Amino acid sequence: MKKAIIYIPNKNPMQSGLRKNNRWILEFKTKDPTKNPLMGWESSSDTYTELKLEFSSKELAINYAKKKKIDFEIIEPRKRKIVKKSYADNFLK
Repeated sequence: MKKAIIYIPNKNPMQSGLRKNNRWILEFKTKDPTKNPLMGWESSSDTYTELKLEFSSKELAINYAKKKKIDFEIIEPRKRKIVKKSYADNFLK
């Protein structure tokens, strides 16, 4: 049986915006990762690990997984804590 995780990917640390941070990803877990003896990379004979499906909502991803009979785990995103800062705060201490 296939096992998948459903999550929202982290934002790119090189960008400050949150524009593309609302899509949900369904990604399959690797069943038997092995180490490639030539290059030392992790590899697998399971081709499902190369597949990433994007959905616009969590419900669509869950419905797809249930329809295709895929075992899934949902990783909820953490709420971002926004600290308001002022330029004047640099000089008040």
